[in-house]
Amino acid sequence: MTLPGREQGLEFRPITEADLAAWYELVLRISEAEKPPWHDQPEDLANALSSAKNDPRQNTLLGLDESGVPRAFGRVSKNPGGDKAHVFGGVDPQWQRRGIGSAVLSWQLRQVAKRFAEQGQSPARARGFLEADNAAQRALYAAQGFEVVRYFSEMRRPLAEAIPDIDLAPDLQLVRYRPEQSEAVRLAHNAAFADHWGSEPRDAEAWANTVGHPQFRADWSSVVLDAGSGDVVGYQLASYDDEVLTKFGRREGYTELLGVRREYRGRRIAAALLADALQRFAEAGMDYAALDVDTESPTGAVGLYDRMGYRPTHRSMALDLVL
Repeated sequence: MTLPGREQGLEFRPITEADLAAWYELVLRISEAEKPPWHDQPEDLANALSSAKNDPRQNTLLGLDESGVPRAFGRVSKNPGGDKAHVFGGVDPQWQRRGIGSAVLSWQLRQVAKRFAEQGQSPARARGFLEADNAAQRALYAAQGFEVVRYFSEMRRPLAEAIPDIDLAPDLQLVRYRPEQSEAVRLAHNAAFADHWGSEPRDAEAWANTVGHPQFRADWSSVVLDAGSGDVVGYQLASYDDEVLTKFGRREGYTELLGVRREYRGRRIAAALLADALQRFAEAGMDYAALDVDTESPTGAVGLYDRMGYRPTHRSMALDLVL
């Protein structure tokens, strides 16, 4: 792996498990300065270092100052056969505007090209996700030639408002999520998102990180079954981040994933799942419900969320660079 030079005053090397605590402290410093709606938790960082698909010795980078304190990081993630590689990174606020971010991003792009070449794929595509109001990151990506390809909206709904009562047809049954349904829900998710922009099937590793995450709330999650076959046809998976209360002063139930198999769409399944989630959030003492949506979703999700009382709060974007 070719590392960035040392002219930025940092020594670069791959990230190891011994770096987890210090890496997370760097993530917290960046988050405190940039105020994103969420940031990686220790479990997310640990998962990145244990990925069988993305060897951390080749796909992670840590920049340390003379005292051994991490000041910058970068990583690359790609599914085998996937048509893009995701790039993630950040620079300590006190070390920004020194060209470090550019050096890390340049390394990431070299690694993206290498990953595609190793898998015999062309063209190589790098994708990053940024908050729309982060002008510095937007300038960094634009300087490398990235272009915005999609917008996403974070949406929020006060739970003090009346929650609609959505009835399903007799051949559909809404039930609370159970861990033994995990694999069936994974398969339903992959089927539901097959026609969604940018989506790739979630394998067992990625799914385990989702339903095994400490923030995942099985008791706030639910599925809709075909009463005849017992198949999972829709699902709503929820989470709770207590830092939202600490940082922003609100208790918020979050819908991580919501999907309906294509052949069952148009039957108010998504609306029923959302109404059920709102009720569960409210009963748990939450103040708000929130979620994130692709503004160009082919399922009409934005309109559904609007009708259910959700309103946009801020915007993020996906940016691509074809190498």
